[in-house]
Formats: sequence, structure tokens, C-alpha cells
Amino acid sequence: MPARRVPDEVPGGAMADIGFLLLVFFFVTTTIAEDRGILVRLPPWDERAVDIAARNVLHIHVNAANELMVAGQMTTTDRLPHMIRQFVLNPEEDASGASSPRKAVLSLYTDRSTAYAAYLEIYDTLKRTYRRMWEDESVRRYDIPYQDLREAQRQAVRHAIPFVVSEAEPTSDQK
Repeated sequence: MPARRVPDEVPGGAMADIGFLLLVFFFVTTTIAEDRGILVRLPPWDERAVDIAARNVLHIHVNAANELMVAGQMTTTDRLPHMIRQFVLNPEEDASGASSPRKAVLSLYTDRSTAYAAYLEIYDTLKRTYRRMWEDESVRRYDIPYQDLREAQRQAVRHAIPFVVSEAEPTSDQK
């Protein structure tokens, strides 16, 4: 009897199974990079119209050339925290400032051509300024830093100086 010859091909029946297992392995182990935006917690929708006195609104506008205008004055990002503090806290009780920190609203307008980096810089400045005001209020009220407060105390500080930003739909100003 002649010897049986071994076939020259690789059995392919298991190849599909191995390919599928490799595919599943890569799906499970691969992390997908996701864009990180600005974390903003939106308030619940309220059907009622809210009347806000013009005195309590600070208008912040970033035009297409990424220039910053606050309350009708051209300014820089470096001066923005001081202007916000003066408006919100209104230590001299000036008529151009908010009637109280609880009623202060920052109204942010941008142009469709405003660079995203410029927008982020302004928004980060707003948040950083409020964090500093919360820190100062925490030390004034409780004589401890904001991060060391209990949650109820933090809420009391944020209630005294709420971070309220109104963002308008971007416009197409060509200024």
C-alpha cells in the first residue's frame, strides 16, 4: 500500500473563528478618543418668562477678530476677572453693577467666526473668576477654603453667588 500524502494547504475552517476573536479583542481593548467639551449643567426648562433688570446683566461680546468687549468697552482677557468681580459683587454699590450677586447674569455673545480657543479662554476666565469669588466667600463665611467645605456649605456659597451665564446664539457680525 502506498503511503498517504499530507495535503499542502492549511485548514481554513478555524481561520474565521480566530479572526472574529481577534476583532472582538481589539474592540474590547481599544479606547476611543472622544472630544472633551465644556462641562455645563443646564438648568431645568422653565416655561415662565424671566424678567431680568438691565442693571443685572453684564454683556460680554467676542467679535470675529477675537476682540473682547465688556459692557460696551474694548478690553483684554487679563482685565475680565476684575470687571466681573466689580459687576457681580458691586462693593461700591454702583448703579452700573448688579443689585446683588444673586441677581447678576453674565451674557456672553460670540460671532460665528470667533475662534474656539478664544471662546474657551473667555469661558474658562468666567469659571475661574467665580471659583475665586466662591473661595473668598467661603473664607469670609466659614474661615476655611472652599474645597474643604461640606456639600451643604458649598451649596450655601454657590447660592449666595450663583454662576449664571446666558449664551446667545452666535451672530455673523463682521466687525
